[in-house]
Amino acid sequence: MKRVVFNQKGGVGKSTITCNLAAVGASRGRRTLVLDLDLQGNASHYLLGEARPALTLADLFDQILNFKLRPRKAVEFATATPFDNLWLLPSHPSLEELGPKLESRYKIYKLKETLEELKSDFDDVWIDTPPALNFFTRSALIAADRCLIPYDCDSFSHQAIYTLLDNVAEIRADHNRELAVEGIVVNQFQPRSSLPRRVVAELLAEGLPVLPQALSASVKVKESHEACKPLVHLLPAHKLTGEYQALYASLAD
Repeated sequence: MKRVVFNQKGGVGKSTITCNLAAVGASRGRRTLVLDLDLQGNASHYLLGEARPALTLADLFDQILNFKLRPRKAVEFATATPFDNLWLLPSHPSLEELGPKLESRYKIYKLKETLEELKSDFDDVWIDTPPALNFFTRSALIAADRCLIPYDCDSFSHQAIYTLLDNVAEIRADHNRELAVEGIVVNQFQPRSSLPRRVVAELLAEGLPVLPQALSASVKVKESHEACKPLVHLLPAHKLTGEYQALYASLAD
């Protein structure tokens, strides 16, 4: 299964959700690959710490742009993380300059082709995206089977959700008829606060696909980032870890 975690709004927890759900799957024995398409590289740092991988997604996309007589196989660009069954295609700042070149040469389907090549190597692929509808985000939506939308319970997120869903629907209609919105992930949820409860109730009343398992706000997320360890490895018995386990279990296989 290939999943993209997408929201055009920054700070909603895309990288955290991507890495933690991927880590849960890997801990259950699934051969799992994370793609970090966000040039900020938060997912890459979360899973690798200060380690510097030999190859990154920038090298992969550079190979796509420049014909090579003996190209590397896609799997050669994947870096093993310190966690069993979990690999990463790391980000790199030069993705920013590669994006316009790839777009101008109509390489929008190349990520889809790459993931097809990796189908025999990995059971699951999780794609972290930048907070923008750019070349890399579109490539990810074209390549994925399912889309998860993080939602952080504020009025601005609510206003933007329909535009986001329209963008996904357009990609589905024009490029990827298999793409489905698997659900909205309510993140940083505070059940004792009236605003989060109200906005989630409004989403449900409007018939939007809110997933039943919310993710609580917790300082442990920052501790997990600092330790460069997903919660299932850092704090396996914590409440938030249990919520990630339950969210993972609720997703379609």
